[in-house]
Amino acid sequence: MRRPVTPAHAATIALAAGLDAACVLAFVAIGRHAHHDGETAAGIWHTAWPFLTGLAVGLAAVRFWRQPLAIGRAGVGAWVGAAGVGMLIRVLAGQGTAAAFILVATAFLALFLVGWRAVAIAARHFGLSSKRTAQRG
Repeated sequence: MRRPVTPAHAATIALAAGLDAACVLAFVAIGRHAHHDGETAAGIWHTAWPFLTGLAVGLAAVRFWRQPLAIGRAGVGAWVGAAGVGMLIRVLAGQGTAAAFILVATAFLALFLVGWRAVAIAARHFGLSSKRTAQRG
């Protein structure tokens, strides 16, 4: 039997998905800026959609909503989806995939998609979350 999703857990799921998407968009925006490709919404979308689609596939594949902050499930699922599936979609869409780009994308997305979860877990462990701070006050 399934447990009902509490409002707090639903908020965590939404926040995690939003942070994951923000990480992908940051990667795209930084890359486009570094290569002087411009930061128009259309240009960012053109570059981002394969990675965002891959992210969604990866998160769904690991059912990240069960443990949205888990590094091993949600973090790795987000990373493999965004970097691996995203790169595959990029190839199928006829966009460039130079070896250096693949390495940079894989490293950046690993650092950020897994990294923010590590920071969140550390913050909880060391009592830095707003819930625990509010209880102390």
